[in-house]
Amino acid sequence: MRRLATGLMIVAAALALTACKIVPTAEVQAARQGGSSGGPAAFDPDKMVNEMWDAKVIPYLTAKAGDFAVVRDLAAKSPDEAGARFGYRAKEGSTPWTYVIKAQGRIVAANTQSRAATIDVDVDQDGKADMVVQIGPALRGTTLRDSLDFVSFNSFTNQIDYAQFGKAFNTKVNAGVLQPLPRDGLVGRSVTVLGTYALEPGGKPPLVTPAELSLGPSS
Repeated sequence: MRRLATGLMIVAAALALTACKIVPTAEVQAARQGGSSGGPAAFDPDKMVNEMWDAKVIPYLTAKAGDFAVVRDLAAKSPDEAGARFGYRAKEGSTPWTYVIKAQGRIVAANTQSRAATIDVDVDQDGKADMVVQIGPALRGTTLRDSLDFVSFNSFTNQIDYAQFGKAFNTKVNAGVLQPLPRDGLVGRSVTVLGTYALEPGGKPPLVTPAELSLGPSS
């Protein structure tokens, strides 16, 4: 009896295996990414940013931006008041404000040896840096994403997608605004910036991520 039962179990297992479909790993991965035919579209943060950039992002930032000196001074006195007028944060509490600014100034220093290149900009004509502007190609932070009141974390599947969406803004700015910039002869040139920043600890000059940046002549 034991031999018969064992034999029946083996036959049943074999039949079960023949009924199964072996799905290649690549096909599974494609399906998860929406790459299989008939499936949902793949998550494409770069496409999302490209589609909203001219239609929504730049008009929003232009309308929201305050003069840098005004925003800086008000944020030093009342971060909440400055944020309500010139910024955004996703929720109340300890979440920091992200401020939107426009500024004109002169470049007093340039760090272009690093991939995270920056320029120091004097806005009030005292010869000292009032803000540090990122010129890439590596950009820190996601303040461009975080400044937008029409973008919500709840619209994304998970934290990874939301983070990739934030990086896509930096990719967009780097490709369209920052890569054409020269890397030599920057000090002394005038600069106009539309950008975003979060308060830096210890009273450091704000680290601004530009959405628009143009250079003028040297003094």
